[in-house]
Amino acid sequence: MDKLKQLETFASVATRGSLTAAAKAEGVAPAIIGRRLDALEARLGVKLMVRTTRRISLTHEGSAFLEDCQRLLTDLANAEASVSAGGVKASGHLRVTAPAGFGRRHVAPLVPRFRELHPEVSFSLNLSDRVVDVAGEGYDCAVRVGDLPDSSLVSVRLADNRRMCVAAPSYLQRHGRPSTPADLAHFDCLTLSSDASQTRGWAFRVNRGEAAAGDAGPADADIVHLRPGGPLDCSDGQVLREWCLAGYGIAWRSTWEVEADIAAGRLETVLDEFAAPPNGIYALFPQRKHLALRVRLWIDFLKHHYAQPDFWAGARG
Repeated sequence: MDKLKQLETFASVATRGSLTAAAKAEGVAPAIIGRRLDALEARLGVKLMVRTTRRISLTHEGSAFLEDCQRLLTDLANAEASVSAGGVKASGHLRVTAPAGFGRRHVAPLVPRFRELHPEVSFSLNLSDRVVDVAGEGYDCAVRVGDLPDSSLVSVRLADNRRMCVAAPSYLQRHGRPSTPADLAHFDCLTLSSDASQTRGWAFRVNRGEAAAGDAGPADADIVHLRPGGPLDCSDGQVLREWCLAGYGIAWRSTWEVEADIAAGRLETVLDEFAAPPNGIYALFPQRKHLALRVRLWIDFLKHHYAQPDFWAGARG
């Protein structure tokens, strides 16, 4: 029993980031938590954590041990739950990260609904546009939009995502519609500023004979990347959407962001025949032999909701 309590304490401190938070969750004094960690490290003969007055960080051995520890505790909880009257129940703490704009609209509203189904799961949601180190920063799952870089993470495709050119009806009435991507040079284009993450520009599918005018690579010669200009740019995609709704120009936005506006008639699409193939919305998680039940259920929950035809059109900004 002492060994199990030490493992639970270690996992709790590593997940919550402090002795005080772990002690508060268990209802004991921080000194007790500290003694358990000392006993665990003495028994194993390795340093698992570097503890200072301000923060706690895992050593290399601690990071490796945490994964095994969490798997053992999850397996034990599932084994106990499987023979209880209620069957298998998800429990524990779930740490998820997602892009800020997408996360606000299409992840955060689902978290309370997930907890209604699984009340024994606590949840931490991080919304950030920086590329979070999922394994290194202790996250169970990341939601990512767009093409994925090579990674040791496991990915599950949750839904398709397409980018399209959109504008307010009022803007199109005043300025007309572009007929080809090259025509965008004569329109006000609302673009992400140079310090944003969208580095390649707006993507369009064109006939191979026309691709020479764009920035196409040998592997995707029918995809052209353009960098249209305009009087307004911003590092925040939500601001670009709002400017677009106000009639200030044409923007290149994702379906997850503007589909509800299109359905309501607030925005109209242009250059549809040149739209690039869809990319994806993914769930990523560290490679593990046994994925925690709460993570599996969360990924299935997202996939179920994102597959509903009316989910995206019903989202409001």
